[in-house]
Amino acid sequence: MGFEGDEESAANQVSTKSRFRYNSPLVQVTLIGLVCFCCPGMFNALSGMGGGGQVNPTAANNANTALYTTFAIFGVLGGGIYNILGPRLTLAAGCSTYVLYAGSFLYYNHKQHQSFAIVAGAILGIGAGFLWAGEGAIMTSYPPPHRKGTYISLFWSIFNMGGVIGGLIPFILNYNRSEAASVNDGTYIGFMCFMTAGTLLSLAILPPSKVVRDDGTRCTNIKYSKMSTEAVEIVKLFFNWKMLLIAPAAWASNFFYSYQFNNVNGALFNLRTRGLNNVFYWGAQMVGSVGIGYILDFSFQSRRKRGFVGIGIVAALGTAIWAGGLAKQVGYKHNDLPPKLDFKDSGSDFAGPFVLYFSYGLLDAMFQSMVYWVIGALADDSEILSRYVGFYKGVQSAGAAVAWQVDAHKVPLLSQLIVNWSLTTVSYPLLAILVMLAVKDDQKGEEPSINPASMDNNSKPV
Repeated sequence: MGFEGDEESAANQVSTKSRFRYNSPLVQVTLIGLVCFCCPGMFNALSGMGGGGQVNPTAANNANTALYTTFAIFGVLGGGIYNILGPRLTLAAGCSTYVLYAGSFLYYNHKQHQSFAIVAGAILGIGAGFLWAGEGAIMTSYPPPHRKGTYISLFWSIFNMGGVIGGLIPFILNYNRSEAASVNDGTYIGFMCFMTAGTLLSLAILPPSKVVRDDGTRCTNIKYSKMSTEAVEIVKLFFNWKMLLIAPAAWASNFFYSYQFNNVNGALFNLRTRGLNNVFYWGAQMVGSVGIGYILDFSFQSRRKRGFVGIGIVAALGTAIWAGGLAKQVGYKHNDLPPKLDFKDSGSDFAGPFVLYFSYGLLDAMFQSMVYWVIGALADDSEILSRYVGFYKGVQSAGAAVAWQVDAHKVPLLSQLIVNWSLTTVSYPLLAILVMLAVKDDQKGEEPSINPASMDNNSKPV
């Protein structure tokens, strides 16, 4: 098996006594959560204000279209790039593009030229492909197989705390500007500071070959991959029946953002209230991820049964929330918007739309955590899962690119809602079929990945 003797084996043995050791899955998933807190968490807060914090959402819509177009390509390629470069270079390169994107809107605040924002959006799409492929591989492969839901909810809670803090920034800095206006420069500068910190923090992430679970297994014993290998494996994803069943859920999972951010939060509330709403929208995501994570890990002994129950709960809740959105949506259109609501001045009129927007955040976290759990249940190895997550993020981003242009072309709001509702509904039975056919009750995915911590890192898998 590649061992020279008991002495070499003992020398390579790694202590697993402390759950809080630097090379533990808990610490590493926490670190990637903090990285995403600073970068995509702040990006979410920026996008969640509607129009990137601008009165006119045109620049943000076009920038997001460019972003998700390149993200669709590099999301798929990101898993292979992660396997070649490793987590540190991949994550640091991805995080740095978030700083540029926030800076482009600071520039737009003064010059009102959208070209920089569009180019920065395209560059961010490349960087986001790197970041999310690396994040997905870490979040789904580092934890032990029977606790992936718990670790996903841990990551999702830390990550979305970024949206909560990011929502407080525009709320506080624009508190006295209740009339319609673009956010001030300090808002964008605050976002840029957090994103810079996340870029530096990404350098603390360990490669999977150095991460040791509490039971002594490593996430992978392969230290690097080759470009030719990754190219072949990426092409195979498009013919993998598991990925084809996940594709509708991936397409749906970011498609609704343009509708919720621009046409619910942006259309119904004034500037300072939009910032406050985002605090609760992303806070709801923390609650939703913890709730669904518990169900997916602890509700039943059978992992397959937990998957069915989780999908059923998300489907029922999603149906109720989108039905509530339909009831609200029939009351306004693009050219017939109601007066902007304010959390202080609008009284009881504020409550219903606020609860609806909060519920959208709750559903988003539960839906995406559920999909990540299903992906994580398909394998345990970092290389395999980085490709699976890359495919998921690529398809997700292609859907988002279409969605932002749907909104930019002023497609009727009722039609947008119906499409969003239909896309999520179609994905539930397909995910249930995937769980039935591919998720094993013995808590092992189809591809084996047991790698003892005592194994020589230079030895090849047998």
